[in-house]
Amino acid sequence: MNLDATGQLMYRRAEELFPINRSLSGPGVRQTLSYLKDIIPELNIGSIASGTQAFDWTVPKEWFIEDAYIITPSGEKICHFEECNLHLMGYSTPQQKTLSLDELQEHLFSIPSMPDAIPYVTSYYKDNWGFCLAHNQRTKLQEGDYKVVIKSKLFDGELNYGEIVFPGKSSKEVLLSTYICHPSMANNELSGPVVTIALAEAIKKMKEREYTYRILFLPETIGSIAYISKHLEHLKQNLNAGFIVTCVGDERDYSYLNSRQENSLADKVAIHTLKHHTEKYTHYSFLERGSDERQFCSPGVDLPVCSIMRSKYGTFPEYHTSLDNLSLISPNGLAGSYRALLSAIEILEYNWVYKVTTQCEPQLGKRGLYPNTSDMQQDYSQVRKMTNLLAYADGTRDLIDLADKINESALDLIPIINKLLQAKLIEKVNKVV
Repeated sequence: MNLDATGQLMYRRAEELFPINRSLSGPGVRQTLSYLKDIIPELNIGSIASGTQAFDWTVPKEWFIEDAYIITPSGEKICHFEECNLHLMGYSTPQQKTLSLDELQEHLFSIPSMPDAIPYVTSYYKDNWGFCLAHNQRTKLQEGDYKVVIKSKLFDGELNYGEIVFPGKSSKEVLLSTYICHPSMANNELSGPVVTIALAEAIKKMKEREYTYRILFLPETIGSIAYISKHLEHLKQNLNAGFIVTCVGDERDYSYLNSRQENSLADKVAIHTLKHHTEKYTHYSFLERGSDERQFCSPGVDLPVCSIMRSKYGTFPEYHTSLDNLSLISPNGLAGSYRALLSAIEILEYNWVYKVTTQCEPQLGKRGLYPNTSDMQQDYSQVRKMTNLLAYADGTRDLIDLADKINESALDLIPIINKLLQAKLIEKVNKVV
């Protein structure tokens, strides 16, 4: 794997997707899904009609936005949607009116502590409208009449989502879920889809998949709720491990947010992967949740889903503002997250319980697995890993437990596992469930 090339490719895809205005619904979501489908034709684009009941929620109307702006008393056009799609509150209702500055202020949003940032604001479930702007610009607005123009439509349409299913030998599944409902933000939005589609490319190339992989591109919250409402029994019966893929583009930190179960297979592989992938990472509890793990882990759903991230949502200052732009993410940051998540997938593929097939130590030399000449100047580190693995492969430990016991990375043990399986010195007892 050429991680540099993969990182550059993911970053280019983020650049191409960045200008698209995404929301819970509408043409921007469909355009994004169409882009991803060009990469993975197996992606199926689904739809859920407005008004559909999903547990305690109702799928909202579809939103279409053509243009929006404000004309100042001096005739200047500001908060122009075409210049920055964050200028308009998401799901703003159509407007064409003239207001005083005081009246307009009730519909303006800015961040005094971040005077150069345009905030990201939405009103999905209650009719409203508004504009977002840098606080520096807001404080300079003069008294007078302001013309507000919002060319939008809200109508009974559909909510769209993407789904890829790659079958494996087993009907047991690994889930990857990311969201496609935010406009032009890089780490909080686009890092998730571009890393996830790259992982889908890697999974597609696997010659033999033990697991079935379910890969979802959903509008956050309502998309996952609606999807779960339609697939809950299947997921409860078949899902072994899942990961929410979000905020995976910067280089500041690695983060892990555990599932509500705390000790699921997903948590186990995430902790082990990050331990060997990076020098340090921040562990967040489920009390600090904020993305779609809220839905997949909720009581009564109780799915084994956690998150491997870079800087967690809500913890970096650029979060939900125009400062979360393409300069915040990097090819290297994306590649690091891709490698971490792919490592977790590769470990899951090999996470069987293993048992040695001989009593006492096997003779490795006659199988070409041990030097025939004793020379203390040789590097015996790989041999030591192999013999340590054999010493604890007693049919009670899966690959992750074996790796933890002998203080090695499970990923590094996979080539050794393959050699020992080929030599018939170990056998698979059962798949961890």
